[in-house]
Amino acid sequence: MDTTSMPPMPAHLSPGKMAFLPLLYMAWSDDILTPGEIDLIEKKIAGIEDLSAKDKKWVCSHLDPNNPPTPVLLKKWLRLIQDAMRDLPEEKTANLINLSRTLADLGTEHLEGIYKDETAEEALRELEEALGWKTDEAVKEAFIDKDHLASSNPVYEASFDPQKLELILDGPYREIRQKMRVLLSDPFFSYDKTSPVKEEYREQVLVWLQELARQGFGSLAYPESSGGKHDMGTYIAVFEALGHHDLSLLVKFGVQFGLFGGSVYGLGKEYHYEHFLTPAGTLELPGCFAMTEANHGSNVRDLETTAVYDPASQEFIIHTPHYLAHKEYIGNAAAHAKVAVVFAQLETLGEQYGVHAIVVPIRDDEGNPLPGVTIADSGQKLGLNGVDNGRLWFDQVRVPRVNLLDKFGQVSDDGTYSSDITSEGRRFFTMLGTLVGGRVAVPMGGLSAVKSGLTIALQYAAQRRQFGRAGEEEMPILEYPTHQLRLIPRLATTYAFHFAHRYMVERYLNKSQEDEREIEALAAGLKAVSTWHTTETLQECREATGGQGYLAANRLADLKADTDIFTTFEGDNYVLLQLVAKSQLSEFRSGFRDLNFFGMLNMFAKRAAHTLTEKNQIRIAESNDAGSLRALDFQLQAFRNRESERVWEVARTMKKLIDGGMDSFDAFLEVQPQLIDMAKAYVHRIVLEQFAAEIDKAEDVEVKAVLEKLRALYALNELAEDRAWFMEQGYWSGERAEAVKRQVLALSRELKTEVLGLTEAFGIPDALLGAPMIIKK
Repeated sequence: MDTTSMPPMPAHLSPGKMAFLPLLYMAWSDDILTPGEIDLIEKKIAGIEDLSAKDKKWVCSHLDPNNPPTPVLLKKWLRLIQDAMRDLPEEKTANLINLSRTLADLGTEHLEGIYKDETAEEALRELEEALGWKTDEAVKEAFIDKDHLASSNPVYEASFDPQKLELILDGPYREIRQKMRVLLSDPFFSYDKTSPVKEEYREQVLVWLQELARQGFGSLAYPESSGGKHDMGTYIAVFEALGHHDLSLLVKFGVQFGLFGGSVYGLGKEYHYEHFLTPAGTLELPGCFAMTEANHGSNVRDLETTAVYDPASQEFIIHTPHYLAHKEYIGNAAAHAKVAVVFAQLETLGEQYGVHAIVVPIRDDEGNPLPGVTIADSGQKLGLNGVDNGRLWFDQVRVPRVNLLDKFGQVSDDGTYSSDITSEGRRFFTMLGTLVGGRVAVPMGGLSAVKSGLTIALQYAAQRRQFGRAGEEEMPILEYPTHQLRLIPRLATTYAFHFAHRYMVERYLNKSQEDEREIEALAAGLKAVSTWHTTETLQECREATGGQGYLAANRLADLKADTDIFTTFEGDNYVLLQLVAKSQLSEFRSGFRDLNFFGMLNMFAKRAAHTLTEKNQIRIAESNDAGSLRALDFQLQAFRNRESERVWEVARTMKKLIDGGMDSFDAFLEVQPQLIDMAKAYVHRIVLEQFAAEIDKAEDVEVKAVLEKLRALYALNELAEDRAWFMEQGYWSGERAEAVKRQVLALSRELKTEVLGLTEAFGIPDALLGAPMIIKK
């Protein structure tokens, strides 16, 4: 052994004393020696024949609990041991005997001394085992030299070109997305939300909104006569891009140009476009959308605000009949709006015609409430404090007849009501249907926030190190399977929803009267499931980044707080999923409209027999290898079986309840939990189908391969979450359920090297990510 580079042995320590430094250091490493440990060590030391009495006494003197080694002495011992470890071959460093031999040999040219006595080696072996040190990890951990760690830097290089994937994600609106990235990265749009003063924050958001209007983005979806381009697709792309910036700006943009301006456009006529829509697009006329009331929430049909027509003055009288009938949580109302589109129960000549919308001025040019209008600030919120939410009360407020948005229902000078849609119910749903654009856009803005959150959390996971193998430096937390399972399946789901939203936009932009109801149901369902994903994923991102994620500077706190309300925007998610379920049941019922009672019984019997046969075939053909479980055919079959079976479950249950004399409304209430599951199954089936359809269009081989893995992970993770149902229904065995879970872990592990490329493909500029905890390359 080459000893020329080793430090000389301290003059006061003999080879025998040096040999027992590792034993003594490890004995004191937990700062305590129990009586049993002391007794054991003393007995073993006493039995070593060639160890001198002086050395035995010295070793035992350092076993006194009343006089333990000082921290300075322990540090000196550790440095001597670490110096010896560096001169040993790696396979011998994690061994107490080898370390002891090396230390005894310091300053000599040949291995000699006490370790030629077999009793010494036997004693150390027995002590290792008795004291729990009979492992490589125990010895390495005790003596690891933090200043000379072996390098073990994992490489997270994507197997594909992120820019090629970015082109696919941007799709047909690539140009406007790029323009928005450049615009929002400008110092003019830099933001710092550490100030708690909501009034200053609101004014800053208004300044940003004015610039967006100046750039022409506010009126994009409006007709050319109102300064727009009649381009709803580009408007939605702008809204989606704003989700990477301050979410208060996104919401105020949506309130002003989407809800307020959109309702004027969708429910009004040329007069309204000229007087309200054109100035709305330039922000010359700030407005708000006053639908929700404190007493009714999602139940728009039964709103209590009234709009009674007075033929004598040719005016509508807008009135709030009692305190809880006030308009609640109205964006733009507390500070900036001059007018409101108010939804109220229309009455003329003593007849009521249901909910209609009417433009009501609420402030003068100086910003003061107009006579009869009471405005209150909703106050500080969990998030989105740059949006001025407020409450509105009306006390016999008079507005001109022409302010009625009368595309679907008109009132003449003398008070005569007319409409091309004779059914009040159909007229009501037609009016609401024109506003479905909000349900299309809102979850896309939320998904942009998720993309920002995942980018921050995954980049942090690739940099943040914690723990590691003995003798090696700490590992990035992205290497831990638990961390992979927390974030990577959610990344896959985010990709899945991205493509599902693209499909939704295409359907919405090209809708016909025949498929309008289907699109409304899909928009409602996708909004619900996607915004839940937003809330849950941003919470996981916050937790996965520990204390750093809790700091406001790293953005996750604001992303989480600002998007939390998205589960309520455009309708409570549970209410929306009930709407989806009703649509599914309506389609189901229409297929059997002509069946009598016995025909229905026969139909259910045939279905039960078919399902049993189907389950048996699936079980017989069951294969749990990776290729089978990752295959699109298997996943689509599972998603479709789940959706179909849940529809039949609800139909059977409701039929049984109604046949037993229960009212249909009560029967609907009875099956509400099953309705929610049924609607979710429908949405996820659509999402999987559209993810697969988009992958088919991909031309680049590497990009297509990684998207296939993401698709498989999204589907298997969704199935794993619902594995109990598949087992209860007899579709899966316990072995298959476990195999599906294993594949979720396996795919998450395989994709860990791809995640930085997958988040880079989102195209989010560093200026918008913020997050100083991430070290920018």
